[in-house]
Amino acid sequence: MKLTRKQVLAKAKASDLESVKKLNCWGCNLTDISIFSQIANIEVLTLSVNSISSLSPLAGCLSLCELYLRRNNIPSLSELSHLRPLTRLRVLWLAENPCCGADSNQYRLTVLRCLPRLQKLDNQVVAEDEIALALVEGEEVTTPPGSLQNQLSTNGHPEAETEIDPLNYNMEETNKIREELGMKLLSRDKFPSLSSPSTRGNKLTLKRTHTLDAVLLLMQDLDEEELRIVQTATENRLQTYMLDSETLTDSRQTQKSAEIQL
Repeated sequence: MKLTRKQVLAKAKASDLESVKKLNCWGCNLTDISIFSQIANIEVLTLSVNSISSLSPLAGCLSLCELYLRRNNIPSLSELSHLRPLTRLRVLWLAENPCCGADSNQYRLTVLRCLPRLQKLDNQVVAEDEIALALVEGEEVTTPPGSLQNQLSTNGHPEAETEIDPLNYNMEETNKIREELGMKLLSRDKFPSLSSPSTRGNKLTLKRTHTLDAVLLLMQDLDEEELRIVQTATENRLQTYMLDSETLTDSRQTQKSAEIQL
């Protein structure tokens, strides 16, 4: 069932879509919520117990603070990419959707990595250390295949491998992170000029270098609390590397001892 303008105005008791701030569509058997592309000022939205499978119509609801989506048909956590521009979103209830999967811990970490500003997820308060852990262990959420963003990037043609422009890559990485955190995007003149790569072999190194540049540039705008979250996440990541290194060293020593005995 498609949610119509008439239904929205009736439920919200409003005269126009622009004035709709709160809306409750619990259990309305909805499948199509495209009307929300016209309801930019919505702040609290209840869509629980429906049959919704796509969140793309919500991408322009920049005033949204609370979103309730329990018991729908959201197939993949990639749909959360449509919620990234919603920098005011603090409460999300997504439980009992197909995208939640069997591993509740990994699901929660992945959601928080994608939407680190959430204060409550599935009716549970988000702890500060959860955000730090999510930045390390949460899976990266990508844009769903066939989305408008992907169609525009390929212009209707199969994606082809192209050379990476270091400056554009640096800008893209930095601004992507800034956008997720609700910060103002930087213009091209804020970045130093860089030479383009000449061989395919240095692309991975280039990507790592400019990802680091993006992170360092972003840190200049973080406050003390946000920097402490980054610090905790960094320490956790370093500890993981140290444990892996120690395990590898022990394994090599054990193998060497076995060879000597032989």
